[in-house]
Amino acid sequence: MAEAKKEATKKIKRPTAQKRDIQSVKRYMMNKSFKARVNTAIRSFESARTAGEQTAIKAKLNDVYSLMDKGVKTGIFKLNKAARIKSRLTARSVAK
Repeated sequence: MAEAKKEATKKIKRPTAQKRDIQSVKRYMMNKSFKARVNTAIRSFESARTAGEQTAIKAKLNDVYSLMDKGVKTGIFKLNKAARIKSRLTARSVAK
């Protein structure tokens, strides 16, 4: 019984190219999911901005800032892109 379980959990030996392909698909899906979270946060910021709720605007803007900084830290976004998005959203939040 123990041997059958041990064989089932044994790692599969595969070529390096196949491993890299599996890793790239996995990383692509994680990055895509993170970017979707950022876009959702930006949309919720825009909806709060059109509603004109100042406390909600600040909270949503902080959420976007946090996500963009995490994206830069993990390499999903470049630093200048994050700075540009944050700057544009800040300008929109101040504009009347």
